[in-house]
Amino acid sequence: MSLAKILPKRKGQLTRNAILDAALDLSCRNGLEGLTIGLLAERMQMSKSGVFAHFGSREDLQIAVIHEYHRRFQSEVFAPSILEERGLPRLKGMLKRWLERHTREIASGCIYISGAVEYDDRPGVIRDELVKMVMAWNAALLRAAKQAVECEHLLPGTDCEQLTFEARALVLALHHDARFLKESDAVERTERALNNLIAVHTAKAKPRAKVVRRTKSSSAHHHHPQP
Repeated sequence: MSLAKILPKRKGQLTRNAILDAALDLSCRNGLEGLTIGLLAERMQMSKSGVFAHFGSREDLQIAVIHEYHRRFQSEVFAPSILEERGLPRLKGMLKRWLERHTREIASGCIYISGAVEYDDRPGVIRDELVKMVMAWNAALLRAAKQAVECEHLLPGTDCEQLTFEARALVLALHHDARFLKESDAVERTERALNNLIAVHTAKAKPRAKVVRRTKSSSAHHHHPQP
């Protein structure tokens, strides 16, 4: 391919990425329904037709935003965690990085959570995409918890579905208390609660019974003849 064809294509991709970045920021702050072509065009100092040239419709733009948000979530939370040792270290890594990312999102908002509020009762492709992304993360957490049981890092018989449900509930509580109630200690409380949740299910090595070996002389010394 000639340089004359490569440069416009690269420029177009850079412009698309810049539009998507701005759209993601607007969606986090205003919700996916608050994202309009007009608002985005104003933000980018472009015409509406210029934005439409990169995204065929508002729905296409919203779906692209969801995919980009998920890609960044995977890159920041899942990808580095999967490199951790299989079992509890991996599960802890996933929860730790998830909490760190969500802490940063307190000011801007989380598309997974805001999207659930916007589309919980609105069937359609956007809801389907959101559900697919959230379910993928839930499945990854559950898989890590089950592996921790298999590795004997968590107690046998641990209800992994319940454990991951409670972990997700704690992150939702953080979102509510930090963003809505403006509780300054919400992050600290959530971190403590997640640690306590893991501690309840963590296997502890049972101390071995102390074996006392007796010699013949000691046995004879302690032998009491019957009267």
